[in-house]
Amino acid sequence: MNSLERNAGQPLDLDWVLSVQANTSAIERRCKTLPGRRSIKKNHQVAWLVKALSCIDLTTLSGDDTQARVRRLCRKASMPVRHELLDRLDIDPDMVRTAAICVYHEMVPAAVEALSGTDIPVAAVSTGFPAGLSPYSLRLAEITQSVKAGAREIDIVISRRHVLSQDWKSLYDEVQAFRAACQGAHMKAILATGELGSLRNVARASLICMMAGADFIKTSTGKEGINATLPVSLTMIRQIRDYYDRTGIYIGYKPAGGISKAKDSLNYLSLIKEELGIRWLQPDLFRFGASSLLGDIERQLEHHASGHYSASHRHAIG
Repeated sequence: MNSLERNAGQPLDLDWVLSVQANTSAIERRCKTLPGRRSIKKNHQVAWLVKALSCIDLTTLSGDDTQARVRRLCRKASMPVRHELLDRLDIDPDMVRTAAICVYHEMVPAAVEALSGTDIPVAAVSTGFPAGLSPYSLRLAEITQSVKAGAREIDIVISRRHVLSQDWKSLYDEVQAFRAACQGAHMKAILATGELGSLRNVARASLICMMAGADFIKTSTGKEGINATLPVSLTMIRQIRDYYDRTGIYIGYKPAGGISKAKDSLNYLSLIKEELGIRWLQPDLFRFGASSLLGDIERQLEHHASGHYSASHRHAIG
């Protein structure tokens, strides 16, 4: 796979931003039909589930995280499905791994050490995650320290107040500064879409973040009352498509929060394929922010191999 040109950003174009609209009823109708139109069965389903697995940012963002938990999660990332099960499905175990590990800044060194030699990147949530309300200087410093500790990806959170007050210049300047602090690390901009008030705000915030240099746009922290949904995803990926059409730059997409079932992951993959195309189904352009999703995918793969569903506790995450 060819390495993609990174998004250097664009000058703020408020005419473009303010021209963006979102037809909520049409977006919801489009998404409502998706599960019924896409039925993936048997070996095709296995292939799609393995694809979904390869796009997971395996995540632990709990107040009781420990280095031991992070190390277990890292081992799961490098061997997400039992080799015996993959052999039964005629899948090469060496080709199956998750896309990244996502942790708090304090856990970055432990994750980097545990993943040494695997080339699985560590992503750090930053900038006062999840609220994004810590002092501005501390948010910038947190990015710098996470990069120094070895994080190759940084998940930043935007200030929702800028979107709610339509202060697009402040949002642009903030995200641009965060992008500069990331240096060589890829930046995912978390919009916290459940707190932005409307799909039009989601669309405009998505575009601003891409203009400011985000490599990915991401729905949620997973801590809001409403997280990833298909209508929000459709709104965001259509901005990604428009940005690509105008600039030729590929921007990644990451739905996060509430995606825990294998069948849900297939809906998101189908939506991406239909709206953006095959190229966006690779881990460098698409991620799931999830933890329990992996366990359900493994459970579905075992059902395909044996014809029986196993108990969920047999597919522990870490």
